[in-house]
Order: sequence, then C-alpha cells, then structure tokens
Amino acid sequence: MSLGLVGKWAFIIGLVIAGLAGIFIQAVWVVWILALLGVVVGLLNITAEETESFLLAAIAFLLSATALSAIPLIGGVIDNILSYVAAFVAGAAVVVALKALFKVAR
Repeated sequence: MSLGLVGKWAFIIGLVIAGLAGIFIQAVWVVWILALLGVVVGLLNITAEETESFLLAAIAFLLSATALSAIPLIGGVIDNILSYVAAFVAGAAVVVALKALFKVAR
C-alpha cells in the first residue's frame, strides 16, 4: 500500500470518526486518535503547493468551528462534531506549519 493511499484513507477515516464520535461518543481518547490521524494526513497528503491554501483553510475553520454551537436543538451535536474535526485539522495544521517553517528557514 502506497503512502499516498494511507494518507487518503487516514483523511476519510478521520472525518468519519469525527462525525460518528461527535454524535455518539464523548471521550478524550477520540481527540488523541483524531490528532494522530491529522498528523498522518499532514505528513502524507499536503504537498508543498497546497501548504498555503491548507493553512489558510485550517485557520479559518479552527477560528469559526464553534460559531455554529448557538443553533437551537442541534447546536450541541454540531459543536461536538466540529470540535472533533478541529482536533483532526489541528494535528494536520501543526505538521504542515512546521514543514513550511523549515522550508522558509532553509
């Protein structure tokens, strides 16, 4: 199995886990799993050409993820799902940001 395929599956699995866990599970271990999957995605999926757009999208998502929690009745579930997606995205964003910093520092 190629590394690109592993990265793609890590992305899909991370989003599925975040969605299902946001609805059914409230546990700290889910955050750790999602953050680790995010690191895998950041290492394997994001190319040098995608770095800037990924980091911009990650920043926008991480800053706005909690805004939808104010929706009546379903806001709590949306907040849980987006919190898990944020953990997933944050893991990838840290890796991509570090790769970008090392590239600039060369």
